[in-house]
Amino acid sequence: MTTAEEGGRKILIVDDNRDNRELVVKILTRNGYRTCEAIDGEDAITQAVAERPDLILMDISLPKLDGMEATRRLHAMAEFSATPIIALTAHAMRGDREKALAAGCCDYIAKPINVRELAAQIARNLNG
Repeated sequence: MTTAEEGGRKILIVDDNRDNRELVVKILTRNGYRTCEAIDGEDAITQAVAERPDLILMDISLPKLDGMEATRRLHAMAEFSATPIIALTAHAMRGDREKALAAGCCDYIAKPINVRELAAQIARNLNG
């Protein structure tokens, strides 16, 4: 599933909830990013290989392969070892952020998404 506009850096949005993906796509395209989408952890790996995103927004609770394992597998691949992966999750309990970071995520965004902050947080991770 791909939605891409010319120019801008490419972000892979991994979320099994269509409404969540559509919201993030709208925010990112409005801020000049190109997007591609995946609906589960296995699809995330397939789309990452096919699309070569500059950054990945990874939901943690996914069917087939959870976001933590998908993150570990992507970072084990040489071509994605330095790709920033941000956990995008409704898991906002004590310790969840640390678990996401330990799995290889560089940052953590709790749902519901702060639409005013999302693009800035992505920019910080792309440029930082």
